[in-house]
Amino acid sequence: MTRTARRTRRMLLPAGVGVATLLALSACSRSDGSTPAKADSSRSASPGLSGTVTVFAAASLKESFTTLGEQFEQQHPGTKVAFNFGGSDTLAASITSGAPADVFAAASPKTMSIVTDRKETTSAPSAFARNQLEIATLPGNPGKVSSLKDLTDPELKVVLCDRTVPCGAAAQKVLDAGGVKVTPVSYEQDVKAALNKVELKEADASLVYRTDVKSAGGKVRGVEFPESRDAINDYPIAPLKSSKNAGAAAAFIALVKSPDGQKVLTRAGFLKP
Repeated sequence: MTRTARRTRRMLLPAGVGVATLLALSACSRSDGSTPAKADSSRSASPGLSGTVTVFAAASLKESFTTLGEQFEQQHPGTKVAFNFGGSDTLAASITSGAPADVFAAASPKTMSIVTDRKETTSAPSAFARNQLEIATLPGNPGKVSSLKDLTDPELKVVLCDRTVPCGAAAQKVLDAGGVKVTPVSYEQDVKAALNKVELKEADASLVYRTDVKSAGGKVRGVEFPESRDAINDYPIAPLKSSKNAGAAAAFIALVKSPDGQKVLTRAGFLKP
């Protein structure tokens, strides 16, 4: 090789390196000059989550937990949240009878204790929300209900939750505290069933949670009463020993208790724990 050729080759090598470097830099940036967005931390924070997480939850949590379930599935592709909503006492009895579930969210510590007394949870329950009673009446409140004592009017058809479920126990507590005796036309197995009686105009009024009045929109009218402050329910949540998807169960509970989860619950009318 001649001296001139060797000099030419030495000059071309740095130029080639420079081109390779520019290509690498351009691959790491966008055409608009910005750098690529970082990976979604909510997805990378819990790698490997997949499969179904089954949540047994109090009927009053239906709207807010459905929203949280959708959020969970979006944050963790490959997962599915399956809900069983109902009266907390019925759900607790199902769990202690062997029904497969990953998470239990109850409407009172008393119903949660049915499960914890049988050592069916893997950790102590923690409160994530609170709820307060309201009187649900027909739209426009034709019965002129303005207080708890108005429910004693024999012309009014009143429905209550069964005393074995949290909304019924809370209702009985406020009635006793107010010295009010109500003879309902029926006792319902969960708060949604009690509310439904008013929505269908099969009853004139019912004692339900404020969250249920809110979720019903214009189908009912809510009437607040001061005695309700004496029977505010704490809502506990816990992972279950029977869980087949402990990782997803823990992640769902974390979402419920997170700031994002609390926003959903607050919008639904729940009080902070």
